[in-house]
Amino acid sequence: MNNSLRAPGVKTLFLLFLLLLSSTFATHAGTFVQFRLPIGDIEVELYNQDKPVTVQNFIRYIQSDRYTTNHVIHRWDPNFVIQGGGFFITNRTTSPSFASVPTFGTITNEYSVGATYSNTYGTIAMARVGGQTNSATSQWFINLGNNSFLDNVDGGFTVFGRVIRGFDVLERFNTPTLENGIFLANLGGALTELPVLSQSPTYNDLVYVDITLLNVKVVRVGNDSQISWNSVTGKQNIVEYTAVLPPNWQTLTTVTGDGATKTVTDANPATRRFYRVRVAY
Repeated sequence: MNNSLRAPGVKTLFLLFLLLLSSTFATHAGTFVQFRLPIGDIEVELYNQDKPVTVQNFIRYIQSDRYTTNHVIHRWDPNFVIQGGGFFITNRTTSPSFASVPTFGTITNEYSVGATYSNTYGTIAMARVGGQTNSATSQWFINLGNNSFLDNVDGGFTVFGRVIRGFDVLERFNTPTLENGIFLANLGGALTELPVLSQSPTYNDLVYVDITLLNVKVVRVGNDSQISWNSVTGKQNIVEYTAVLPPNWQTLTTVTGDGATKTVTDANPATRRFYRVRVAY
C-alpha cells in the first residue's frame, strides 16, 4: 500500500458520541470536552450560557462522531492558531485519503451574544468563510497567541470556550523546532499548513484529534459500573464499552433518549472498561 500523503478529494460520512471512564468535572456548571492528540490531551470548558447556539452546534458534531479518532488538525500557524473540524481520514488502515467533515449547515455568529470573549491565548472559536459573518459550520480553531484583532473582523470570531488544561500541548505547537517533533507539510489547497509528526510523513504521522465530552459519569457500585449521561431526545442512545485501546467497541445496551439523565448498569465487568454513548442521528 502506498501510504504517502495526498490532498483531499472525496467526502464520506460517519456517526458517534462520548468516551470516559470517570469524570472529576461533573459538578462544574459548564460542559467540558477533551481533545485527545498523539502529543497529549487538551481539556476545554465550553461557554454554554453565553454562546448557546455555538456550543450546541459543537456538541452536535461530537455526538455525531464527526470529531472522532480519524479527524485531524489540518492547519497550524505557530503563535497564531491550530484548526480542525474540516477533514478526517477515510479508510485509514487500507487505502487512506482525506475527506471533508460533513456539515449540518451554517450557524448564527454569536460573538456579541451574552458575555463577550476576546480571541486571546488558549480560547477556542469557530472558523468561517472570509467576509461571511454567519458562515461557521464545523471548523474550529484554538488561539495560540493573543489574536484579539479577530474580535473586530466581520462581526467578530465567536469564542465559545477556553483551554483549562493542556497548555504544554499548546506550547509544543508554538515551538516549531526539530527537537519538538512537529513539522509543516504543504499539500496545497486547504492543506498548505498541515502539521505532521515526521519529516517524511505518511498518514500515520498526521495530528489526529479525537474530541469527547466529559459530562458522562461512571461510578463503581460494588462490582458493577453505573454509566450516566444526558440523553439526546428522540434518538437511540447506544451505550458501548471497550476493554482495550485503541478501542474495539461493543454494545452494552440501547436507550431511547428523552433529554433527561439516563443511568445504565454494567454488571460485574470482568475487566476495566472504557465507555461511550453513541447517538444514532
